Amino acid sequence: MTSITPIGDRVVVQPEAAEEKTSSGLFIPDTAQEKPQRGSVLFVGPGQVENGKHVGMTVKAGDTVLYGKYSGTEITLDGQDVLIMRESDILGVIG
Repeated sequence: MTSITPIGDRVVVQPEAAEEKTSSGLFIPDTAQEKPQRGSVLFVGPGQVENGKHVGMTVKAGDTVLYGKYSGTEITLDGQDVLIMRESDILGVIG
């Protein structure tokens, strides 16, 4: 995958695939699938400067995170859909 360096407090997240089947085995059509709210962090920016001091990032590449349903901007990177979002859009780290 092409390497991208996010600027400031931004991260690049690869969303998990949407559920295509219910637990009982019924297939969910594309139009009814929920947007994923969980993904894996691919790239992390350097952090930001607040009041003249550098504030580092809390998340790191490889973390699995939860984020808001409408967070981030979708882009295509090497044929894969990924999200670029601010670290503050991330609700928590799983695991």
